[in-house]
Amino acid sequence: MKRSILTDSYEDIAKNLKLDKPFQAKIIYHALISGITEFDRITSLPKALRERLTDEYDSLLASKVINTAESDYAVKLALLLQDGSIIECVRLSDGKGRYTACLSSQVGCAMGCAFCNTGTMGFIRNLESYEIAEQFLQLSLLGEEISHIVFMGMGEALQNFTAAMDAIKALHREDGFNISYRRMTISTSGYVPGIRRLTEISVPLRLAVSLVSADDKIRSDIMRINRTYPLSELKSALLSFQHHQDKRITFEYCMLSGVNMDRESAEKLRSFMKGLDAIVNLIPWNPVEGLGFNAPSESEIHRFTDMLGSLGIKYTIRRSKGQNIAGACGQLATKTRRSIRQ
Repeated sequence: MKRSILTDSYEDIAKNLKLDKPFQAKIIYHALISGITEFDRITSLPKALRERLTDEYDSLLASKVINTAESDYAVKLALLLQDGSIIECVRLSDGKGRYTACLSSQVGCAMGCAFCNTGTMGFIRNLESYEIAEQFLQLSLLGEEISHIVFMGMGEALQNFTAAMDAIKALHREDGFNISYRRMTISTSGYVPGIRRLTEISVPLRLAVSLVSADDKIRSDIMRINRTYPLSELKSALLSFQHHQDKRITFEYCMLSGVNMDRESAEKLRSFMKGLDAIVNLIPWNPVEGLGFNAPSESEIHRFTDMLGSLGIKYTIRRSKGQNIAGACGQLATKTRRSIRQ
């Protein structure tokens, strides 16, 4: 298919597939979300219609899995898109039967965070809403029920706001995947215009902010976005978001050895968090060759968490899953192959 039907209405599906009977659109949609990806397997459709659709389309999918990498708690898929671009998405397991889909929103990323592998790609293009939603389907086809979604893959989701929101609404559809908004988290590097747009809509998503440092100079050195939207503007936007949405914010704090783990960093973090209902998610840096950072030692992590605790800062530690398949936070990156066509 040139595009997935996952974000289409039944009316649009019927029109685009030239269906004589509108109810057939519903049959096809529900077949797809149940894991049937070939028209000839939808036996509730007339044989002649199945044959026509099979002749016109190889598959109900608009992307193709070209590589699968697995570790104990993560499976990473590389997906080939219609224009030859390649993106990655990840299914994460908590080891207790709960599965989370980590989805990408762009091919590459314009943010250029110094510690993130995706930033080395530069920005290629925004994903369409159906390209975002189909990642969830592709991960679902691995065979486990996925209950949670995080937009923490490749790209800045809030910079691709309309497509991301359309995908979110499609994944929330009651007669579809029916994923609760409260089980979806959208992550941002601190893109203030996107946070303000998110504040204005009545969609109760969870918000995570990649903070990394509460020092303007350090943050500007490693996160270019801080040069445009410094910490004062970010906090103003977050206060407004929390006033309207009344939801706890998660600050993702990538721990970089020798950069953001001293006493001053902890105290500035406490100051930034004042007035916000927030928790800090500490993430030891996941190594990426050539980026020039070092992951913290266990003793450094212990020392830093002791400081946070003494300052009354609420925190959790995220032990990365999928690091050995380059599927952990900050490790996703691909080469694009625009000459390839499905």
